Amino acid sequence: MDTKSLTLLVDILDAGNLSEAARRLKMTRANVSYHLNQLERSVGMQLVRRTTRRVEPTEIGLKLYQHGRSIRDELAAARESVETLGKTPQGRVRLSVPSGYGQFVMSPWLLEFKRLYPDIVLDVLFENSVDDLLRDEVDIAVRIMSEPPQTLVARELGAVRYVACVSRDYAQANPLPEQPEDLTRMRVVSAAVIGRPLRLSVYQGDKRQYVILEPTVVSRNYPFLRDAILAGLGVGVVPDYVVHDDIARGEVLTVLDPWRLSIYGRSMYMLYMPNRHHPRAISTLIEFVLAKAHADHGTEAGLLPAGGYSGGT
Repeated sequence: MDTKSLTLLVDILDAGNLSEAARRLKMTRANVSYHLNQLERSVGMQLVRRTTRRVEPTEIGLKLYQHGRSIRDELAAARESVETLGKTPQGRVRLSVPSGYGQFVMSPWLLEFKRLYPDIVLDVLFENSVDDLLRDEVDIAVRIMSEPPQTLVARELGAVRYVACVSRDYAQANPLPEQPEDLTRMRVVSAAVIGRPLRLSVYQGDKRQYVILEPTVVSRNYPFLRDAILAGLGVGVVPDYVVHDDIARGEVLTVLDPWRLSIYGRSMYMLYMPNRHHPRAISTLIEFVLAKAHADHGTEAGLLPAGGYSGGT
């Protein structure tokens, strides 16, 4: 058993199956399977359980995976220390951000980051699924959720504040909701799964209730939802960073202010895989985003300070 064999085991288990490992390693599936069999013979024990879709480590396989991961991370760290000595951070960072938060809040941060670190390549995906991180397609994912997965490192950026809101023209021509239940009888503009009702969580003090809505304008594209709200097409239920500037200008009015609203989750998290060596470019971006989020809470659109909400859970 050598270092190359251990890192191959790491690659296989990270990929989740032999076919994906072969694709990532630019090898044939048969060649990957052969080297895995050779490693198991040298150890004298089964290291991986094979199913039709996945491979999972045995107890000894998991221990060797952890050793292999540590070895590979140490080698990567040593190599990077030599290659970047006396240089500004370089490399590529694959970042996945939610469409709304990414465009309305994070875009200025990322542009500033790129100006500060011109030698880092930013590969930014506007996406709302966490699967791209689990499939190892990105290095960092930013997501709204209530409880982050236990299998990932989750750094809280702040609490997400949803608002019910209308354009000034809509408010002058239509009755406004006075209770959350009133939304069920109104045209609603919001993000939801197309074809399914939207469950809105409503909090007041320690009390929580749910209101089932059927939006008449539905999209995961938040700039489009903002346009729909400004056009007077209904009552918007969106994170407040979507309409923050419009509220400040008086073009959009909030309603149902005594209640706290939530749809997909209560906090924004930055997620990345645990037990991985992060190249300098990735670790630099992680710390930069954390600093920007924590500095901007309470003044920038959309986020209260971490733990800023009181009341129901």
